[in-house]
Amino acid sequence: MPPIIPLDIQWFSYAIVENGVLTESDALSLYRSLGLHADLESFAQKVFDRLSEGAAENDAQALLEQIQSVAEYASGQAAAGELPPRSARNTMPAPVRRRSSAESGREPERHRDDSAPASVSGRELFFSEAGIDFSGIEIDCSGVNSFDDLPGFSDVPELSDEELAGRLIFLLACLRKLGCSDLHLSGGAPPFVRCRLEVVRIDGYVLTAEDSRRFNTVLLSPERRHQFERDQDSSFALAIGTDRFRVALMDQKDGVSGSYRLVPDHIRSLEELGFLDDDVVQIRRLLDYTNGLVLVTGPIGAGKTSTLAAMTDIINEKRRDHIISIEEPIEILQMSKNCQVTQREVGRHTVSYPTALKASLREDPDVIVIGEMHDLETIENAITASETGHLVIGTLHTGDAANTLNRILDVFPPAQQPQIRAMTAGSLRGVICQRLIPDGFGGLAVIYEILINTMAVGNIINEGKTFRLKSTMVTANKQGMCTFDQCILAKFTRGLLSYDAALAAMTDATIIAQLKQLWATEQAKQLNQDNQQ
Repeated sequence: MPPIIPLDIQWFSYAIVENGVLTESDALSLYRSLGLHADLESFAQKVFDRLSEGAAENDAQALLEQIQSVAEYASGQAAAGELPPRSARNTMPAPVRRRSSAESGREPERHRDDSAPASVSGRELFFSEAGIDFSGIEIDCSGVNSFDDLPGFSDVPELSDEELAGRLIFLLACLRKLGCSDLHLSGGAPPFVRCRLEVVRIDGYVLTAEDSRRFNTVLLSPERRHQFERDQDSSFALAIGTDRFRVALMDQKDGVSGSYRLVPDHIRSLEELGFLDDDVVQIRRLLDYTNGLVLVTGPIGAGKTSTLAAMTDIINEKRRDHIISIEEPIEILQMSKNCQVTQREVGRHTVSYPTALKASLREDPDVIVIGEMHDLETIENAITASETGHLVIGTLHTGDAANTLNRILDVFPPAQQPQIRAMTAGSLRGVICQRLIPDGFGGLAVIYEILINTMAVGNIINEGKTFRLKSTMVTANKQGMCTFDQCILAKFTRGLLSYDAALAAMTDATIIAQLKQLWATEQAKQLNQDNQQ
């Protein structure tokens, strides 16, 4: 009897065969080359290797994202326990042409996902879920060099849905070129973008409630639109060309509001993100632990997702472990390197963070990455997982390292806080808290503070005296710690921040005095050089 092919591989094969990416015999041949116990990840990697031969780097990256999308689709279908059309458990699914109800003489069969992948060819887009994947589209933004070059909005009421979809896709495609991080389309307000932390209106036309609803829902599939109308909130990932966006839709008093955040187009290293070399060494040491809790914190828009992705990539390259990442939504795609990486999206692959965390403990993980720890159950499960032999890396919305510990404790009932303090003191490995500030040269710079859980820090947490953490960090540079102001001073001395930008961001009087002294010394040296010339 032929070996039984795993259900997720059957669905993956069905998708790529149905869309003409590979023939049935090629898919079967690739599967057999992996042996009898191949899993979906290794099979998807094999398919990617086959299709990306000779491809340019940009094409390969786009193909990689598409393969990941199909693999996630296959996993979701397999989880529902359904078979692909005309497939059996011991055979590779054959190409299927869906017959119309007129041909079959009955209502067409309905599957868990009613929208079968649409046929396209070669390395182009071959799967689109929920109408949010437009990565096969090429958009020419060569004529856009400023906000004045963007199309106006006064004609929005007259545009057809197809024209409106094209307008939105074009606007999103131009964000990266214009140096913007977000696009906002809200009822009762002009459209605006966020550029280097500042809000910039790109047109004077005030969107009506109807304009905004059409604009923000025009790209959605019927299923996604129904979900938004039911819940009045929706969060998902959107692919446009080679760019990815995190989209958040909501209803408000003036209509629908949509926020479109541009996701980095590749996994940037910690050095690329702006972390200094000595601090990168300390962060890498935190990732050497086999268990414990590492937190990346900061306000919204501080770059936590990029830092989390960079840290995950470090583990993916230097270790041989199983990484389970839980995100809402998946923003930066991680492909398995030396580690096996499993990415799950809340609302798509799992019901909630707590549900996914509980399930992950039964899925043999070594590292658990949590996109956002925002409620008691998630935080409690994260701390428990970090105590039971897993390295847990998560994010929190806090302003500094000391408040991070207070934030963790405050979500628990008073009677439970002593126990949580003790658990956190024992499991915490470190906290990286970051912000983005103008660098004074027309760009942005990341500033951060690093807290390492030394014996002294553990005692402070256990005793509930978190107000002492700041002073401990100031004097613990040799242990790899630093405060925001120390980081700012270090970046100023390396020419990465202007004097005015550094001074505006500092709060510690002692370090401000050091900054002014350094600035005065530099000015004196410059004046002396000018006089000598």
